[in-house]
Amino acid sequence: MLRPYLIAGLLCAAQALAYAAMPVCAEDQGPSVTLPVVPEPAAPSVTPTTPDTAVHAIEPSPVAEPPAAMTPAEPASSPSTPHPVVELIKTKLADADLRKDANEEDLAAIEAFYAAWTDGPLWMTEMGFSAKGQAVLSEIEQADDWGLDKKAFELPQAGALPTSPDAQALAEIKLDLAILKYARFARGGRFVPIDISGLFDQEPPLRDPKTVLTEIAVADAPDVYLQSLHPKHEGFARLRQTLLETRGKDEEDAKTDANAVAIKRIVLNMERWRWLPEDLGETYVWLNTPEYMLYMIKDGKPIYADKTLVGTISNATPVFSADMGTVVFNPEWIAPRSVLKEALLPPLRKKNYNFLKKHRFSVSYGGKPVNAAKVKWNSVNIHNYTFIQKPGPGNNLGKIKFLYPNKHDVYMHDTRPVRKKVFQKSARAIGYGCVRMEKPQQFAELLLSEDQELTKAKVKELWDKSVNQAVTIKGTIPVHTTYFTTVADGEGKVQTFTDLYGLDRKLATAMYGDATGFPLPPPEVKQRRALGTSVSASRPTSGGIADSLGDFFD
Repeated sequence: MLRPYLIAGLLCAAQALAYAAMPVCAEDQGPSVTLPVVPEPAAPSVTPTTPDTAVHAIEPSPVAEPPAAMTPAEPASSPSTPHPVVELIKTKLADADLRKDANEEDLAAIEAFYAAWTDGPLWMTEMGFSAKGQAVLSEIEQADDWGLDKKAFELPQAGALPTSPDAQALAEIKLDLAILKYARFARGGRFVPIDISGLFDQEPPLRDPKTVLTEIAVADAPDVYLQSLHPKHEGFARLRQTLLETRGKDEEDAKTDANAVAIKRIVLNMERWRWLPEDLGETYVWLNTPEYMLYMIKDGKPIYADKTLVGTISNATPVFSADMGTVVFNPEWIAPRSVLKEALLPPLRKKNYNFLKKHRFSVSYGGKPVNAAKVKWNSVNIHNYTFIQKPGPGNNLGKIKFLYPNKHDVYMHDTRPVRKKVFQKSARAIGYGCVRMEKPQQFAELLLSEDQELTKAKVKELWDKSVNQAVTIKGTIPVHTTYFTTVADGEGKVQTFTDLYGLDRKLATAMYGDATGFPLPPPEVKQRRALGTSVSASRPTSGGIADSLGDFFD
């Protein structure tokens, strides 16, 4: 009789166990309790320290281009109970001693970030820096490998144990400031280019410090994020590889002054890469003044190269970027201000007007033609007058000019036949700032073919017509006028060019405190004689470039 009851009892127990294993329906649950999820710390990344692995570190990473609307993750703690260390951070940011040497924009970014941040510290724990904090410290410590100076960054001690919440807050702020300074320097903000020289008309692509903090706060690998802030241009990567190899050689062999200067020169040129736009363009023109060369680059590869003539040190070719706008066949030439004063005014004051007819100049004032012989050139301001040279074989611009609007009034153009032999010389600084090309017709054929599929036959027709005609560029083709004295190719070959304008010396002085080892720029060839004067009247014949070109001016 007991057996059926025993069986029933066992069945009831089994059913109870089954019910216990079933999930509870939402409506059967009591008040929900959500436990904070603590993410597992990421292991510190190992920064490349050898030349073989160095290049891979600068490859674009997923954190390099974070979403524009990236916001910090939702905090685990309740907004009603802010983390005490974060509250201390907010308080200590007002400390005058902390602020006196810090960048104001960086401080403002940190204040804004922690004002909206309700989680715990980014980098600190009660036991010191987190794994991510250690990774950041390690990366900044290796700033020299990227052409920066690690001594420029005031870092907290990586292994120090905080003795109090105050110590945690100060260490967090210190690392935040170092991160933002590193980000600024990586993007070219170590110097203001135009403060180094007025020739550098460039604005480094700095990233907003608020954006930097927001992005690095949620980066899985904050050290890789810092690496991603450096230029991604291939030329920069090659110079960095050269820097690592040269430093390695310097450590293996006896250190020499020559090697020290070579390292500094590499770093100077890496710095100039930071001042360029992040995106150079799919197809662009690259002018390197110290190299006396221009290139057309498409998809990262050169598809055209040509020799150039550039400005002298007193009429230097500036450094800037602008978009190609117009190609003008058989152009007129409007004499620039420097030519008006140096080449045209002297003969006019001597009442020598024959050169105007010889060189096919017309003169106007306020847009109206004037008779040059009736102007009192000894008392008027010549810059109020416009001198236009008509198209033709003797035109100073030759058969074509390429305009990319800029405040310097600089452009590329052809040159007169008498000057073509200058392209065979190694030093080719003879102009007034504009860039002359050895093979402008071939360049026009390629440029217009890339831009609007204009045929060689059509370009030749425009060239041969001797009629002033402009062709507007339809697409976006940037022209980057640069100043690199050291470059490295894909095979590791390093080329060094003369510091034509002494800009290495100026940047070395700003970066290192002196320019020891950087020679003065080469002496400038004296200016050509004024139009309408003889060689003997202007200076003794020296047999140099100026004399060989006769009445050269531009």
